[in-house]
Amino acid sequence: MKIDTKKIFISLLLISLWGGVGIAQELEDYLKIAAENNPKLQSAYTQFEAALQQSPQVSSLPDPTLTVSAFGRMVETRLGAQEARFSLMQMFPWFGTLKTKKEAADLLAEARFQEYLAMRADLFFEIKKAYAQLFAIEKTIALKEENLDILDSYRELSLSKFRSGSSKMVNVVRVDIKRDEALTEIELEKEQLESLKKQFNLLLNRDRQADVAIQDTLIFNPEIQNEIINPEEAFKMHPELAKFDREREAYESRAETAQKSGLPNFGIGVDYSIISKRRDANPPMNGQDAIMPMFSVSLPIFRKKYKAAEKEAELMQEAAIQNKEARENQLLSEFEQTVYDLNKADKLLKLYERQIESSNQANRLLVSAFSNNDGDFEEVLQMNQDILMLKTQQIEALKTGFTAQAKMDYLSAKTENYDEKN
Repeated sequence: MKIDTKKIFISLLLISLWGGVGIAQELEDYLKIAAENNPKLQSAYTQFEAALQQSPQVSSLPDPTLTVSAFGRMVETRLGAQEARFSLMQMFPWFGTLKTKKEAADLLAEARFQEYLAMRADLFFEIKKAYAQLFAIEKTIALKEENLDILDSYRELSLSKFRSGSSKMVNVVRVDIKRDEALTEIELEKEQLESLKKQFNLLLNRDRQADVAIQDTLIFNPEIQNEIINPEEAFKMHPELAKFDREREAYESRAETAQKSGLPNFGIGVDYSIISKRRDANPPMNGQDAIMPMFSVSLPIFRKKYKAAEKEAELMQEAAIQNKEARENQLLSEFEQTVYDLNKADKLLKLYERQIESSNQANRLLVSAFSNNDGDFEEVLQMNQDILMLKTQQIEALKTGFTAQAKMDYLSAKTENYDEKN
């Protein structure tokens, strides 16, 4: 894909913004681990494999019937006494019945596979969302630790000014208050980071204490929604909608199966009788065994069950259509919200970049004025807090934008094949 110069590559090690595209290797590795290890995803794939076993079950002929009769008291015939009788019968359903049953089973199995794909896409979104949160907290901690160094420099400056008699001791105390507040916030956020890392590892179904590497950059492409010109067309490939299509087609085949099940079944067989020789006479073909071909046909005269099965299949078709319509509306609603989130994040990131640049310039002027005994130290502290707040908001905007981008990937059915099952 050609890189658009409008795309934004954001590095928040020093909170700088500008162009690039792709996903970092660490996140790709986590997606691969999740695709292979997540038990819920494995369960969905196992259900698909189980559904595949339905096809050979429903498309096979019924077992033939063998009947053996031994007479305690021999039945006399003209050619001799009938000692035993063997009957073999094979029933056949109406033409095309097995085919429609197989089609329905195959389509339902495909629906289970689409359900698995939808679950995988949702899992990838949750991992990207959790990863963005980890990134945001880690970068916020780094930002506040960097701010501690700035506060230390302000403390030294205000203490030096106090010793020279050009400033009050209260300015030193104000810095200490801000510093203590920052240390507490950092400690709480580190605890939160450890908790979120454990939750992230559980998503991957691995040891909760496993190390989670977090990249120094997140990639945000605010123009991604422009790739989806017609959301209705794009969503046709979404696995959740494809699942309902396969279910509808499966129930169409079941309705046809119900119709054919109401038609006669046919049976073809053979009857073999063992006859002993007569001793009181010697007629022609004396004692010759009897072989008799047989043909049977079922009489489906009780129609209520066939009509009910056909009606059930028709209603299930309607339910699949209604479920698809409801889910499609939900996807469209999520799409509109995601487009808004992408645009909002893009605008806020650009705004914060401008504001940080201007605030840094103002902060330098305030510090210079205070150093020359021509400024208010409280204004210096407030401006520093404003810059910290803007940088923190910048991180949150990036997290929101990256999460919205991941949601757009999910909505447009962009799921990486990080497993080897398909």
